[in-house]
Amino acid sequence: MSQGHDLALEGSVVAVAADRGHHFSKPTQDRIILAEGHGVEGDAHAGPFVRHRYLARRRPRLPNLRQVHLIPSELFPSLLEAGFEIGAGDLGENVTTAGLDLERMPLGTLIELGPAAVVELTGLRTPCVLIDRFRAGLKRQVLSSAETGPAFKSGVLGVVRAGGPVVAGDSARVRLPSSSVTDIKSNLPDRTTPLGAELFKRYRWQIQIYAVRRAVSLIRPSLRKQDRFKNLRRPDRKSPCCRGRTS
Repeated sequence: MSQGHDLALEGSVVAVAADRGHHFSKPTQDRIILAEGHGVEGDAHAGPFVRHRYLARRRPRLPNLRQVHLIPSELFPSLLEAGFEIGAGDLGENVTTAGLDLERMPLGTLIELGPAAVVELTGLRTPCVLIDRFRAGLKRQVLSSAETGPAFKSGVLGVVRAGGPVVAGDSARVRLPSSSVTDIKSNLPDRTTPLGAELFKRYRWQIQIYAVRRAVSLIRPSLRKQDRFKNLRRPDRKSPCCRGRTS
């Protein structure tokens, strides 16, 4: 700890992983190579534009803010106590660290990995239903019940600002955003909006446009159904078709 804050600024890389396919877990590798603005070479989540399969189908030109996934190895012992034996790469991370409280670092934190690579943190990894498909009941274990601090305990996401190789045993050095210690502490993620509010500020127009278009797409079928039937009225009882024959 330094400069009066309680975030460790030095740690290490425990393991690295990558997978060309979209699978939940990633096999560990001897080394990975980070490419600036792209991600982990040979990994399914690498690329300048969004690679999340759901988002890629709907908004393929959104920037890829999840080029690299990092998880602190300190999570694994707590999961083991809950009955879940989890190792490096099992939760889909590219980099497993030791000694860093990743989830409490503010948006824009730079993490220097190895001799040259630099990753900028863009947000928390939000646990989804796939975690329970991997291990039933695991999702509950990575949701925080604390009144303060990050809501999730499944690592962080980032983009590559400088490329280079990363191997197990490399150093992991933290550079916090250029703000005062008070500002840094006030920007630490809370339970309800872990880094999301800051992301919203940066991409609010894209998010708002997407939300409006999504809402329109959801209500359009209902509107079409109303248009189909609004001109159909009950037959007028005085009309010839409703009067009995007189002859």
